[in-house]
Amino acid sequence: MAELPDGAGWNNPAMPKLWLYNLHYFDDLRAEASEARASWHRDLIDAWIAENRPMTGNGWEPYTISLRIVNWVAWALAGNDLGSAVRDSLATQTRALNSSLEYHLLGNHLLANAKALVFAGCYFSGGEADRWRRTGLDLLQREWREQVLSDGGHFELSPMYHAILLEDVLDLIQLSRIYPHELAEAAAQWPALAERMLAWLGEMVHPDGEIAFFNDAALGIARTYRQLADYGASLHVLRSEATGRLADSGYVRLRSGPWLAILDTAEVGPSYLPGHAHADTLSLEVSFGDRRLITNSGTSSYAHDAIRDEERSTGAHATVEIDAENSTEVWASFRVGRRAHPFGRSVSVTGHIQSASASHDGYRWLPGRPVHCRSVTVSPTSLVVRDRVTGEGNHTIIGRFPLHPLVGHICPDGQGWSIEVPGEPRLRVSARGASQFLLNDGYYAPSFGHRILRPVLAWSYTGGLPMEVETRFEL
Repeated sequence: MAELPDGAGWNNPAMPKLWLYNLHYFDDLRAEASEARASWHRDLIDAWIAENRPMTGNGWEPYTISLRIVNWVAWALAGNDLGSAVRDSLATQTRALNSSLEYHLLGNHLLANAKALVFAGCYFSGGEADRWRRTGLDLLQREWREQVLSDGGHFELSPMYHAILLEDVLDLIQLSRIYPHELAEAAAQWPALAERMLAWLGEMVHPDGEIAFFNDAALGIARTYRQLADYGASLHVLRSEATGRLADSGYVRLRSGPWLAILDTAEVGPSYLPGHAHADTLSLEVSFGDRRLITNSGTSSYAHDAIRDEERSTGAHATVEIDAENSTEVWASFRVGRRAHPFGRSVSVTGHIQSASASHDGYRWLPGRPVHCRSVTVSPTSLVVRDRVTGEGNHTIIGRFPLHPLVGHICPDGQGWSIEVPGEPRLRVSARGASQFLLNDGYYAPSFGHRILRPVLAWSYTGGLPMEVETRFEL
C-alpha cells in the first residue's frame, strides 16, 4: 500500500488545511515525468478509496473532489486503466459534487466544480453523465461571462488564480479534441477566451517569467506564463495583443529602458467576492533589468493567524499607510470590510517616458478625510514615485518600498541609499519631502510555507495635510 509523505494521514489535524487539501488533489498524476510513477499512483488511488469513507473528511469537500476528478480522468485518458473499483469511486465522487456545487463561494471554486462535471460527463456515458456535462457547460458559459473581464483578467484579480483558471480553459480545449462530438458547440468560444487570458497574464509577469504579487499570489502553485503559453501554442492558442493598460481589471504596466513597473489601480476584487484581496491599493512592483527590485508581500499561509493578517496588510506592500491603518479592512483570513476604491486613473506615454497615476479613498473614514494620490514615471534613467496625501489635520504617513531578498548591498548615500542589484548598475534612491528615510526589515513570502527576511526602504512623515513625497530610483 502506498504511504503518505512523512506518514501523515489524509486528515491529520496537526497539519495545515491547505497542505491536507493538496494531498487530496492528486496533482502529481499530471506532473512532469509522471509516467515513471504510474505504479505508485495506482497504489495511492487505491489507498485514497480505502481510507476516505464517502462524504467524510477533506477529500469529500467540493473543491478537492473537483480537482481530483479532473486529475483521475486525465490520468485515464493518458492511457491508464482505472479499473472498475476506481471508476465506481469516481462516479460516486461526481454525484457528491453534483449535489454540493459551491454556489455559496462562487468565483474560482464554482469554475473548478463546472470543469470537473464536464470532465466526468465526457468520460462516462449515459443519461446521468449527459446531465453532468450539460450542468458543467452551462455553469462555465455563465461564470466565464461573469468572471473574465473584457481585458482578459479574472475578476478576483490574483495573477496566481488567473493562471490556474487559464490552465483550466486550456485543459477543456484539449478535452474537446478528445470528445469533439460532446463538446463541439461549447468549445467554439474557448480559444478566444484563452487568448485574452494569456494576453492578460503576459502583462502581469516580470522579466524573470514569474507572476507579480498582487492579492493572494505565490510561486509554485500555478504553471508559469511560459508553460501556459507553450501549452496554448500546442493547441493553436496564441496570445492576443495587449497594451499594458488593463483598463477593466485596473493594472498598468510601464516599461522604459531597464525599468518595468506594474501599478495596482484596481478595486480589491468583485464587490461580493473579495476573499483573496490584500490591502494593496496603489502598490507597485518593479524589476530592474532582469531582477526583481520592489515586491509586495506574497502569500505563505491561508491560516487564520497573525502571519496571514500581516501579509494582507497595507504595511506589507509597496504603497502608503496612514495612521497605522489598512487602506482596506482585511480580517479573518478571507474577509474584507471597509474597502478602498481607486479613482482618477490616467496613463501617458511621451517618447521613452511612461507615466500612470491614480487616487483612492480608503482612508477617508479617518479624521480629516485623507486621500492618497500616487503617480509613477519610468524613463531610461529613473523610476520616480510621487505620493501626495490630501485632506486635513495631522497624520503619520509611511511609504514603503519592500525590496527583493536577492537585492545586494544597501548603503547610506547622503540623504538616501545606494543599492547594488546583482548583474546590474548601482542605483541611488532618495526621498524628498519626508521627515525620515529609513532601512527596515520585513518579510517576503514567495511560496506557501516560505517566508524570507528582506530589506524595506521606508519614508515617514508626521504633520499636517496636504503633503507630498517624491521617491527617486536613479542610475
